[in-house]
Amino acid sequence: MADRSLESLPLPLEVRARLAELELELSEGDITQKGYEKKRSKLIGAYLPQPPGVDQALPQERRTPVTPSSSSRYHRRRSSGSRDERYRSDVHTEAVQAALAKHKERKMAVPMPSKRRSLVVQTSMDAYTPPDTSSGSEDEGSVQGDSQGTPTSSQGSINMEHWISQAIHGSTTSTTSSSSTQSGGSGAAHRLADVMAQTHIENHSAPPDVTTYTSEHSIQVERPQGSTSRVAPKYGNAELMETGDGVPVSSRVSAKIQQLVNTLKRPKRPPLREFFVDDFEELLEVQQPDPNQPKPEGAQMLAMRGEQLGVVTNWPPSLEAALQRWGTISPKAPCLTTMDTNGKPLYILTYGKLWTRSMKVAYNILHKLGTKQEPMVRPGDRVALVFPNNDPAAFMVAFYGCLLAEVVPVPIEVPLTRKDAGSQQIGFLLGSCGVTVALTSDACHKGLPKSPTGEIPQFKGWPKLLWFVTESKHLSKPPRDWFPHIKDANNDTAYIEYKTCKDGSVLGVTVTRIALLTHCQALTQACGYTEAETIVNVLDFKKDVGLWHGILTSVMNMMHVISIPYSLMKVNPLSWIQKVCQYKAKVACVKSRDMHWALVAHRDQRDINLSSLRMLIVADGANPWSISSCDAFLNVFQSKGLRQEVICPCASSPEALTVAIRRPTDDSNQPPGRGVLSMHGLTYGVIRVDSEEKLSVLTVQDVGLVMPGAIMCAVKPDGVPQLCRTDEVGELCVCAIATGTSYYGLSGMTKNTFEVFPMTSSGAPISEYPFIRTGLLGFIGPGGLVFVVGKMDGLMVVSGRRHNADDIVATALAVEPMKFVYRGRIAVFSVSVLHDERIVIVAEQRPDSTEEDSFQWMSRVLQAIDSIHQVGVYCLALVPANTLPKTPLGGIHLSETKQLFLEGALHPCNVLMCPHTCVTNLPKPRQKQPEIGPASVMVGNLVSGKRIAQASGRDLGQIEDNDQARKFLFLSEVLQWRAQTTPDHVLYTLLNCRGTIANSLTCVQLHKRAEKIAVMLMERGHLQDGDHVALVYPPGIDLIAAFYGCLYAGCVPITVRPPHPQNIATTLPTVKMIVEVSRSACLMTTQLICKLLRSREAAAAVDVRTWPAILDTDDLPKKRPPQIYKPSNPDMLAYLDFSVSTTGMLAGVKMSHAATSAFCRSIKLQCELYPSREVAICLDPYCGLGFVLWCLCSVYSGHQSILIPPSELETTPALWLLAVSQYKVRDTFCSYSVMELCTKGLGSQTESLKARGLDLSRVRTCVVVAEERPRIALTQSFSKLFKDLGLHPRAVSTSFGCRVNLAICLQGTSGPDPTTVYVDMRALRHDRVRLVERGSPHSLPLMESGKILPGVRIIIANPETKGPLGDSHLGEIWVHSAHNASGYFTIYGDESLQSDHFNSRLSFGDTQTIWARTGYLGFLRRTELTDANGERHDALYVVGALDEAMELRGMRYHPIDIETSVIRAHKSITECAVFTWTNLLVVVVELDGSEQEALDLVPLVTNVVLEEHYLIVGVVVVVDVGVIPINSRGEKQRMHLRDGFLADQLDPIYVAYNM
Repeated sequence: MADRSLESLPLPLEVRARLAELELELSEGDITQKGYEKKRSKLIGAYLPQPPGVDQALPQERRTPVTPSSSSRYHRRRSSGSRDERYRSDVHTEAVQAALAKHKERKMAVPMPSKRRSLVVQTSMDAYTPPDTSSGSEDEGSVQGDSQGTPTSSQGSINMEHWISQAIHGSTTSTTSSSSTQSGGSGAAHRLADVMAQTHIENHSAPPDVTTYTSEHSIQVERPQGSTSRVAPKYGNAELMETGDGVPVSSRVSAKIQQLVNTLKRPKRPPLREFFVDDFEELLEVQQPDPNQPKPEGAQMLAMRGEQLGVVTNWPPSLEAALQRWGTISPKAPCLTTMDTNGKPLYILTYGKLWTRSMKVAYNILHKLGTKQEPMVRPGDRVALVFPNNDPAAFMVAFYGCLLAEVVPVPIEVPLTRKDAGSQQIGFLLGSCGVTVALTSDACHKGLPKSPTGEIPQFKGWPKLLWFVTESKHLSKPPRDWFPHIKDANNDTAYIEYKTCKDGSVLGVTVTRIALLTHCQALTQACGYTEAETIVNVLDFKKDVGLWHGILTSVMNMMHVISIPYSLMKVNPLSWIQKVCQYKAKVACVKSRDMHWALVAHRDQRDINLSSLRMLIVADGANPWSISSCDAFLNVFQSKGLRQEVICPCASSPEALTVAIRRPTDDSNQPPGRGVLSMHGLTYGVIRVDSEEKLSVLTVQDVGLVMPGAIMCAVKPDGVPQLCRTDEVGELCVCAIATGTSYYGLSGMTKNTFEVFPMTSSGAPISEYPFIRTGLLGFIGPGGLVFVVGKMDGLMVVSGRRHNADDIVATALAVEPMKFVYRGRIAVFSVSVLHDERIVIVAEQRPDSTEEDSFQWMSRVLQAIDSIHQVGVYCLALVPANTLPKTPLGGIHLSETKQLFLEGALHPCNVLMCPHTCVTNLPKPRQKQPEIGPASVMVGNLVSGKRIAQASGRDLGQIEDNDQARKFLFLSEVLQWRAQTTPDHVLYTLLNCRGTIANSLTCVQLHKRAEKIAVMLMERGHLQDGDHVALVYPPGIDLIAAFYGCLYAGCVPITVRPPHPQNIATTLPTVKMIVEVSRSACLMTTQLICKLLRSREAAAAVDVRTWPAILDTDDLPKKRPPQIYKPSNPDMLAYLDFSVSTTGMLAGVKMSHAATSAFCRSIKLQCELYPSREVAICLDPYCGLGFVLWCLCSVYSGHQSILIPPSELETTPALWLLAVSQYKVRDTFCSYSVMELCTKGLGSQTESLKARGLDLSRVRTCVVVAEERPRIALTQSFSKLFKDLGLHPRAVSTSFGCRVNLAICLQGTSGPDPTTVYVDMRALRHDRVRLVERGSPHSLPLMESGKILPGVRIIIANPETKGPLGDSHLGEIWVHSAHNASGYFTIYGDESLQSDHFNSRLSFGDTQTIWARTGYLGFLRRTELTDANGERHDALYVVGALDEAMELRGMRYHPIDIETSVIRAHKSITECAVFTWTNLLVVVVELDGSEQEALDLVPLVTNVVLEEHYLIVGVVVVVDVGVIPINSRGEKQRMHLRDGFLADQLDPIYVAYNM
């Protein structure tokens, strides 16, 4: 039915009222369009005339087709209600729509974030679209086509015609759908694969990846045995691996990343300007001013004087005198009428009652608190006034009671809970004002939260208060002879008004009695108030305009105030208009919000007549967006007697009180002042009347003239208060008596605000009297009219341009669908990231919005703000409805919201970060400088003026020691010799999880078992000498015996970690691969593992038919071999060492007999190992130094090794340390994962361990065996934790080895302690080392990796040019030693790589020596310490692996540095791993907390990486704890993680693609 026919319908009043309520609910967003139409048709169905031919049986709803005309009328009328009234502007909405239409042509392909299902808030199933439809699946095209047919929930069931017309006009449906039609499904992914084949920039290529030689095998994640605590990631090999580097090809993730890359390729608006880069510092780009930016050209402004403040004869000498006068002359005159929630008068306070009750309150405050000798409150003291918003009468009595008692009232909000958003700050204000007494009403007192004993608890941050109820019945009557002392207004403080600052802190503005009186006089004169006028007040009567007009000025003029509480406005938004009619009120005080609500609820009430109004004061007239409410209100109510000249916007601020107000005139011919200003100009603080570009304009109305008796000027907002030019926006300043005088108790801030002396351009002050900053930005226009364009508090200065938060809110609210934002609740603020302000928008979304809706709305808001304000939004977050912190009157508590955002406690349900588009001040990408070539003169050991970075351990040849083992070339011979000379000496002791001895081996037992195994290999395995044998054993004694058995038989052993019985699918393929790649002819193992290898689970994971012969060593032959094999040449192969690097490469290296013996001798000397020694080893015995210590060293040196399998620590974390203590061990070796287990698992148990007698005071070396940069934080926390148990911090150190040399450094027994240096992380990115002090910004602590082993020489070389580098220069560590490995064992003879890694020579200098390249970056530094032999000590610092390092913006980043920063960013981030993909930085974080926190992490992670590393994060992936794969050495497997992510195997909680 058309709307107009409703008027002709005979609708009863209650139906009309219900309809009005429905309208309001719809506009408020409390019901959907669908629900609205349903309820509405139900209501009016009965009253509709039946159209002929309609079947009576049809359901009512179906019978009322909504005709297009009515529906569009609805929309026009209602759309206003859909958002925050403060910002309603049709012109602006059209501008925003036009701007978005422009964008339609170049659609933004924004990849939609991926969310785990549990995170998607489902409210109604029909309104819910599954999040994955747009994520790049194959049938992308069809999604778009279908969506045209079904209106989404935001349209509900509006009829099709209207709907299509909307679609044509470019609204909700034809939005930039995030479905990536542009990157059509898997096609994009294939293109992607071509674009993205990873290129390694360094010519230090990785070791050969033996994983790609056959397509059916992939490397599986190497995991610690028994590690059930970390969930095994579900990456096996995705079937799709097609590209060479294991990049999955048809994955959704990679399509999205491609989409992101394509989007980011579009040029940014601000061009990057030239920067210069200082030698070390990376300079951030300083925004150069735009040469074309508008500049003010006007003359210097003149200060504007208000009219003379006329002295009227009967003006009272003080406000109390006025109260006394009216209270005694006209006691029956009404002063204040309060309303109940039904709009009925609740109570009428007369001037007589106000006078007598105020006196009673004054008497009781002064005489009934405390004792006669010690009154609690004396004149001049401050007391708090705590009254609810619906009780103005009690407040008024208490306020005037305080004035009469000469105490200072501090009106504040009622604290609702102990942790109210702003209440803590109010507590600080009360504390600083020295408030000890709070006056309150009976009802309010009863409503305050109470403790079980009935006491009112102390609110957080509040001083201890005495609560005093001011109801008359609780007070004593003053004696007849007592009378308040009423004197003329003076400079004593009258009251303190609180003000909340931008950062949430609360200040008290003091207003003196003379200022109070003068302000009332100025308002009376400006507004033309006369005695006994009636005024309707909707505003908060505790502060600001509501207090000044409705409590103070009204009493001076004996006016009658009709006070409308906020609670009544909620129920009946028309109540204030009805009261104006009912009481024929002359004046009304409202905010634009109230006008807007009245418009929404207004349905042609016939009996409205506003002709009595002579003045409608718009309290927030200073907000430029109030103009639209004023215009709309005038449009509708002009027919009801409202005259245009009645609308009087005013501008006010807590410091300057009323700044300006439009005067009510009788002349309706004089239209109010308007300005249509260019928003672009305003961002530079310049006033330009906009002509051509209609999109980005701000329409402002004047707020009238300067107040009577005041002078006003505008000064530049920052720096010295210099007068603005006439076409420049500045902060308005006022000089008058009627203003605040200070911030209570804060003299410094007071000086900056209340004592400002504006100056001319020549520097001369314009007046001898101080001015007050109002906090308002504006200008004085023609005719002395004052215009305000924003507030200083809402100002955000981004790249030198000023943007107003309110303007951005208005633009966001004008974006279709306007209904999307719940009740128009949007917060806009700026955060400082990387030396500039960044804009953050937080909006509450409607409960029924889908993921699609929110994402579309977000991308359109970004476009709109970009078009209209030419500024990027850094972060846009959506939170569920009603979750943002509220101010007492229901607005958004801005500073609290910002605080939550920065702390990561906002819990948004959607986040879109756009750092790529906003951050334009990154340092210039680095261009590589050509290095110094061989031509630079080398003099002795100097390279370009510095000592060459080279160092060596002690020389093996010169060391005289009684090393018997040196006589033998081969380890097998050493074992035979020990079995003869010391047969019963125990070499190995294996502990079980209870710490008792599970097994042990003496020299002769080991020899005999090795013999039996040799026989078995020859007889059952039919092996020839030189055949390879895979040893698949758990950590223990069997492994050692099998190793020596192989040597006795002349076979080459390869130790392999056995598959994990609970995790066969991921661990067995690695075993299979090593067995195949090493060309093992046979596999030796225990009976248990034997069964496992042939089990059904194994058959599901690998092809079990292709295993080589499997020998079970639990059942050995009883005989000895005819002879023990002796190699013909020490350079023959002794064993193969296979290991998976952190980059996921499997590499095997060859160890000759000579290298093995040299290795053992080097360690023996460094650690001073002798047969009498005991060493505890808690390491995995499968590769590197761990294997050598576990299997080889004891045989060579004769010491006893106490073996503790690391997997046992998972059940008993204290096992290793208890063993060290029990066996009084002096030297022990462990891995980082063991150390971490102890630190995390035993942190709270040190006391109980001490009680059990754990003592670590004998430990002299505790070495962490590692192939990475020392983890200084972990070693330090370990040392700190166990210091109480006797562990000497000097004892803890690290070692360093790599593939080409399994141990280069190892902190031995003698020699200086390991040193720590601090280097500048920024210089490190440029491959330079710059030492800084501890704690200086960007400093990174690096710990020395242990002492260089005897027989090892090191040099630092440039990885690209292979030239030697100087001391303290970062380069690749090259090593020359007798125990270097002799090469890779690979299935294709990759000779070039072999010679490059194992047989490199320097390009100049010493070009003869053969070096092996470690693939690690580091530097040498000569310290002041001396070695055992008196030489100065050279310390080696390892920075990181070349393979792992990421080249971004021309600089080299080590993942660990970024990860460390990220882990610090939020308490719920337990682990982090980063990698790059197509030049985008991907950050994966493990979240230990509720999934609701996942989205909080996105901004924090982005911020910290920008701040500390000058990098923009491309993708943030939030996953569960345990998803980041870690190998047995405790190293992160970042490349596995990358492959798992790209193949969609991580099951992330949330994936955010930063724009």
